[in-house]
Amino acid sequence: AASLADGFHTTRHPLEVVIFSNEEGGKTGSRALAGEVEDFELDIMTASGFSIGDGLRRLGGDPDRLTEVRRSPGSIEAFLELHIEQGAVLDADEIDVGVVEGIVGIMRWNVVVEGRTNHAGTTPMDRRADAMVGAAQFINLVHTTARRMSGKQVATVGRLEAEPGVPNVIPGRVAMTLEIRDLTMAGIEHVYDEIHSNLFRIETETDTSFSIQRFYTSRAAPTAPQIREVIETSAQRLGLSTHRMPSGAGHDAQSIALFAPVGMIFVPSISGISHAPEENTEPQDIVNGANVLLQTLLELDKR
Repeated sequence: AASLADGFHTTRHPLEVVIFSNEEGGKTGSRALAGEVEDFELDIMTASGFSIGDGLRRLGGDPDRLTEVRRSPGSIEAFLELHIEQGAVLDADEIDVGVVEGIVGIMRWNVVVEGRTNHAGTTPMDRRADAMVGAAQFINLVHTTARRMSGKQVATVGRLEAEPGVPNVIPGRVAMTLEIRDLTMAGIEHVYDEIHSNLFRIETETDTSFSIQRFYTSRAAPTAPQIREVIETSAQRLGLSTHRMPSGAGHDAQSIALFAPVGMIFVPSISGISHAPEENTEPQDIVNGANVLLQTLLELDKR
């Protein structure tokens, strides 16, 4: 945007620069534009001790007016997003630019295992209802199910909390999360159904009970073929190598794809490290990505 202004260039289409709120907490800002934020999400408690709705109010927003920001189909001609890959493909293969073909869908659930709290020293092994054992079997089930099924799906248990959480007490309750990602929503549902169908076996073997509640959905989204072509051509004109690839991470673009054509530009992540203190991208790669973004924008504006 600064380069366009410095060059006194006026685009044919109005140009918007958007900073979305809460990208890591569930892309709530971009999902609001798509009308995808569900009422129950505003009541979800965050690590701050406040719900998402309360957090919006504390920052001066109004969660009761989210429907007012919804964009209609056709209101945006194109949406572009520049991002680090968050994987090792571009870095390992020494490719300058990734042209994203599609973004995975994501579904998340809260999973609670209920057993019986009891003394760890005086309760015989055959008389336990150990919620942690039930959780351990569930975690293994998630891992093995996603691995043995054909496809690119991934499934993860990312958070685990045992109660009461002391060394000499059998856990009576374990809370954890389940996340499944795939390039199609049907693929996600297939993995979930396979996992869910095995819960009764775990409950019977461990004398525990499971409850599962979905708390997040982000739909899979293909990028627009014509925008992919422009990104690829723009990069090649700049002398940069390109590679078409899917995005295994979620992005704001997948929410916008529900009402507008989207395109995504990836630049390399050193060693594929992301969401960690060691995450890094070479300055030249950032420059390359910004130049591809600018050239793509100018070409799309012409069209």
